[in-house]
Amino acid sequence: MLFERVAIVGVGLIGGSFALALKKAKACRHVVGVGRSAANLKVATERGVVDSIAPDAAAAARGADLVLLATPLAQFKTVFAQIGSSIGAGTLITDAGSTKQDVISAARDTLKQKIAQFVPSHPIAGAEHSGAAAANAELFRGRRVVLTPLAENSAASVQRITDAWSECGARVSSMRAQEHDAVLAAVSHLPHLIAFALVHEMAGRDNSAELFSYAAGGFRDFTRIASSHPEMWRDICMANRERVLNELSRFTDQLGEVKRLLEKSDAAALEKLFTQAREARGRWLAGEFDA
Repeated sequence: MLFERVAIVGVGLIGGSFALALKKAKACRHVVGVGRSAANLKVATERGVVDSIAPDAAAAARGADLVLLATPLAQFKTVFAQIGSSIGAGTLITDAGSTKQDVISAARDTLKQKIAQFVPSHPIAGAEHSGAAAANAELFRGRRVVLTPLAENSAASVQRITDAWSECGARVSSMRAQEHDAVLAAVSHLPHLIAFALVHEMAGRDNSAELFSYAAGGFRDFTRIASSHPEMWRDICMANRERVLNELSRFTDQLGEVKRLLEKSDAAALEKLFTQAREARGRWLAGEFDA
């Protein structure tokens, strides 16, 4: 058993799934949860996601061996400040934030001399649904979790966080925080932004009802992630704003190229572009790019 007491700050899809996965692996004895919604915490208790509820983050962290921050990013600095004075010398903190540089900065500003107890992480897994009702013990199985360790972290602390995610079935790897934020802006943050924008644009048209009535599998698959938590994705886009803007600019250039091919009626070039994209996706699905 890795941990006696685990505190989950933000018992939603990710935090709840982490709790269920640790419980299933018998890697912790007790999970205490805290969150903003009493209704959601009631669901978490009824489903056995958490064993008890704390009134606030400081109370949840007190006596915990591990604290997971899984709230929207804008809340992280406040939560760090709340738990900083209540964690013991043996408590480890990790997070599930989709950006890392801003999270690390917030931790340094608030945890101060306890910064070595924070090992940043990001599970690259999720679903379009949110809340404790969506929590799933298998969410992280076979999925990648990225750690962005700090210079202050001990090897033993990094290993314990690695072990925690491994017990959840995840494949754990490490990278620099700057690299993480740049990569995720391209392959995660930009696609979500595009999906939200496309659905919003369609919904704003005068004939939106007609358009949605004819939308089928392609539109549903492409826009699935537009059902994701708006607050969470607002925070992610703002936290990684410069890199998302850079990726948006690159994508806009690519759309401009496609537009030019259509304007020139260049069917051969358009087909070549489609073929190259299809082949690249095929190699990705076949695992050719797995590290």
